[in-house]
Parts: sequence; C-alpha cells; structure tokens
Amino acid sequence: MAVLDTEPSPEVLEKLAKKAPRQHVILTLLVSTPDKRLAVSDLGEGSSPSLKALEKQGLLRIEIEDVRRDPEADGVEEVLESQPLTLNPEQAAALEVVQSAIHNPKSPILLLGVTGSGKTEVYLQAARHALDLGKTVLVLVPEISLTPQTVRRFKARFASMQEQVAVLHSHLSQGERFDEWHRIRNGIARIVIGARSAVFAPLPDLGLILVDEEHETSYKQENPPRYQGRDVAVLRAAFEPCAIVLGSATPSLESWHNTQTGKYQLVRLDQRADGQSMPLVRVVDMKLEAAKHKGNTTFLSDKLRTALEQRLEKGEQSILFLNRRGFARSLQCPKCGYVCQCPHCAVSLTYHRTDDRLVCHVCGHQAVVPRKCPECKDPAIILQGYGTQKVEEVLAKVLPTAKFARIDADAMRRKNALRDTLNAFKAHKIDILIGTQMIAKGLHFPNVTLVGILNADVGLHVPDFRAGEHTFQLLTQVAGRAGRGDLEGEVIIQTFTPPSPSVQYARTHDFDGFS
Repeated sequence: MAVLDTEPSPEVLEKLAKKAPRQHVILTLLVSTPDKRLAVSDLGEGSSPSLKALEKQGLLRIEIEDVRRDPEADGVEEVLESQPLTLNPEQAAALEVVQSAIHNPKSPILLLGVTGSGKTEVYLQAARHALDLGKTVLVLVPEISLTPQTVRRFKARFASMQEQVAVLHSHLSQGERFDEWHRIRNGIARIVIGARSAVFAPLPDLGLILVDEEHETSYKQENPPRYQGRDVAVLRAAFEPCAIVLGSATPSLESWHNTQTGKYQLVRLDQRADGQSMPLVRVVDMKLEAAKHKGNTTFLSDKLRTALEQRLEKGEQSILFLNRRGFARSLQCPKCGYVCQCPHCAVSLTYHRTDDRLVCHVCGHQAVVPRKCPECKDPAIILQGYGTQKVEEVLAKVLPTAKFARIDADAMRRKNALRDTLNAFKAHKIDILIGTQMIAKGLHFPNVTLVGILNADVGLHVPDFRAGEHTFQLLTQVAGRAGRGDLEGEVIIQTFTPPSPSVQYARTHDFDGFS
C-alpha cells in the first residue's frame, strides 16, 4: 500500500514531471485520492522502481497490509441474522445429550434424524454452547456444494462473529486456502466448515466436531494419502478429547452397528421438526410403462409427467434426480454389439453432447465420437440410455413453458455456478431443477413439493457389495427434499425393479427395516 502523509509542493511535482514522469503520475494519483492511499497493484505493472525512488526521497511510504481473500465473498447475498428456533421435545433431548458430551466427552454420538427433522438446528445450538465455553467448532460436510449453504446458516446464527467462520475445501485458490489456514492457525477463526480435508484444520481447544451426512462415501479420499474423513474425525475427537456428532437420516451400516454394540451413543429424531408428515412416495414400474407404450420407452412416465404439469400450474417447484451425467450412457453398434469403452478402465464411455466427446466418468479419459463402428465399420452406431443432458433437452420440448436448470459436474464448472443456480432456484427463477447426487442432500427449499427419481436402478446393479445400501441412502435422501415447507410433498420413484428392498424401504422411509 502506497501512503502519502504530506502533499508534495508544486515545485516538487513540476520537477518530477520533467525528470521522472512515472513518479509524477504516482504522486498525482495519490494526491487525488481522498485517503491518500493506493494499493500497489492499482498502480500497474512496472511501478515498483518508481515507488522505491519516491520512498527513498521521503515523498511517500510503503505499508504492508494484510488483505484477506474471502472464498465466500463473491456472489453471496447479505447474510441476515437468524434467531434460535424453539426445539421440539426430540430436538431438546438430543441437544441436552450433545451439551453433556461437550462438558464430558465420552463415546461418539450418532444423531439419526429423518430428513427435515431439524438436525441442523441441533448442530447450531450445540455449536453455540461450545463457543460460549470458549471452545472451537469443526463442521464437516460431504460435498463442496453444501459448503456455501452451511456457511450462510452459521454466519446468520453467529452474525456478530461472521469473521470467525473459516472455510476449507479443494476448490479454494492457493491464496484463499493460505489465508483461511492462517486465520485458523492464529486463533482468529473459531468455526471451521469444510469437506473431508478440513478434518485436519489446526483448531486450538476443539470442543465439538459435527459430521453431517456421515454415511456419504465422499468422505473417503481415494487418492494418496488415502483416509476416511469421518473415521479420522472420530479418532481426532478421541485424541483431543472433544464431543463428536455423526448426523444422518440414513447412517452407514458400520455406524449403526457401533450403536448396537455400545461403541456409539444413539440419539433419534423420528419426526419432522415442523410437524409436517413425510412426503408420500409412489413407485412406478417402468416395465409396465414400456408395455403400455408398446416398447417405446421414455425416462418420463405418465404419472411423473402429469405431476410436473400440476406443479407448474400451481406455481410450485420440482426436482428431478438422475445419478448419471452426460447425454447418453453409451455408444453401441446395433449390428455387432460393439460398445465404446475406456482403454484404461474397461467401462463404457458416456457421450457428452455439449462437447461432442466420449468421456470416461472413472478416469476422465476422452475420445472422439466415431462415425462408424470401429469393429465392423457399420455406420448405424447408436446412442443408448440417457443422462442429465438428455433429460434437460427432452423436457424443454415436453414442458416448453417451464424454466429449467441442471446441476452436475459438467454444468457447474464455472466458479460460483452452483451457488448462483441454487440462489436462482431459491428465488423461484427456476421451476424444475435437474441434477445428480449434488442435489441429493442438505438442500432446503420449502416450495419444492415434487421430487422425481428418474431411474432408481442406476446404482443398484453395479459390482459393489454396498450397492443396495448406497441406493437406499440416495433414494431416501433425495425423497427428503420434498415437502419441507407448509405444502405437502410427493415423491415418484421410477424403477424396473420395484420389489428391491432398497426401493421398498425408501418408499416407507424405514431405515430400521432396511438395517
């Protein structure tokens, strides 16, 4: 920062204008500013020698000023203060258990609460208790997409200490990450919110760790150094020691097992916080739908299409979920059966129409779209299946008056794109939100009364011994986005395997039955 304490005399300016024009320009700019201060970066490249010469002559001085790069500054509306809500008896009992653990940490607490049961309010009031005791708080969320919303909620509740909330995740720039880590290390930040890597934040005197959606596989780091963020959090809580709460509507079976063996303490929230009933879930057998339309299958059943039209007429919002990005699942030759596969992973390549490329969703390998079969040279190579890109394109034709947005890894590449899209949906500038698992959890939109799950079988038939568990968790979480306000919610699950336990227990919101 260049600072001018005393204005130079006209003689000095005249002399510099003749002998050192660049120095003259800098002094003139400083004289014209109200506070006689300018950031060095505002003076343009090549200003450093002139500044040093002026400083040597005693005509100005250089100050080093610490300017924080706030990762949540761009595109965020003003955060308004929120007051603690009145807890229902279940929430009050849960909060009492957590507060007791903050004073006397023992075993981890598994907070099993149905979607919309008010787990976040319990988190906020427990965090307030820890902060009032002079402790710090660590909040882990599974998806970077959930970070902005979680940050807003904490900043709104702790409005007087917004500058003490730090954010850590992999989408920060190096400068932003340095600034946030520096604030945490120096004790400026007392609340840290972030994805799995935030578990290593150097918070002093840690009093409470909150792990939201503890069942999520995204807490697992697949690349070296490999670790499970939730499990590291449990270990850190034991070493500190401090209280730890693992929250979920669909806990992982290992965490559930730990409650049954006494390793974890189980606390339940079985009712929605506002007294609303759980959304009505209907299952559509897509085999019957295909037979009805004589084999001309589509991703949109008659029941779901009618429900979408009704919501548009009422001015209500809908969410359509499909856990497959891209335009088509694969590219296949109808003559010889050849399917374009990734040479590294041996999985089918997904077609992305926006880039006109074939992409491997495992390793990221890309390939040019062949115009004829690489094996038999037949030109009639066809697209199979559908992804979120195709859903968006087809729905724009089926429901031309509706306003759509798509949330997946492809559509959200631009910085703040996710935040802007969610803000637009919150402001009801979007009628129907189409997305992958990025929209499956943690989002609260009271005007959403319909959730459509386009293909519940996407994750059910993969070679993973936990496929059934993960499918149940995902279906239950997505279904929980409906009916979170004053209006009743409805969920329509489309599947080719209605008898599947994952589908049936998700239909009745029955975690105990599934476990």
